[in-house]
Amino acid sequence: MKTKPFLALATTTAALALWAGCASEPGAIAPQDSTKYTLENTENFELLGKTTQTAVAGTGLQPRVLPDGRLEVVASVKNRENRKVRIQVNCVFKDAAGFTTGDETPFETVELAANATEAVRFTAANTLAKKYTIRVREVN
Repeated sequence: MKTKPFLALATTTAALALWAGCASEPGAIAPQDSTKYTLENTENFELLGKTTQTAVAGTGLQPRVLPDGRLEVVASVKNRENRKVRIQVNCVFKDAAGFTTGDETPFETVELAANATEAVRFTAANTLAKKYTIRVREVN
C-alpha cells in the first residue's frame, strides 16, 4: 500500500473538517446564571412546581423599610429558558418570628422573554412585616 495517497487523503479530510467547523455562524450566547452577589439573598424565593424550578430563577432580593415603617421588597426573577415564560409572583409578609402577618399580596402575572430578568415590587400593607417569602409559579 502506498502511504502518500493515504496521507494526502487524510490531510485533505482533516483540513475540510476544520474549515467546515470554522465556517459556521456563531450563535447568541445565553447569559450564565451568577450567584456572586445574590447567594445569601435568594433563600426567600419559593419556586412552586417542577417546571417553575427548571425555568425560573430568583436572582436577587432588595428589601427596604419605607419612611412610614412598611417593608418593601423588589424581587428579580430570571427566565432560564430559550422561550417566553408566563409566571405569577406574590409575596407573603411575615413578622420577626417568621409567622405570617396575614398580609399576602395577590399573584401578579409577569411575562418573561427568553433569558430575560424582570423586577417585581411588593409593599406590605402594615408595619408588622419584618420578613417575607416570594412565591413564583408558572402559568400554562
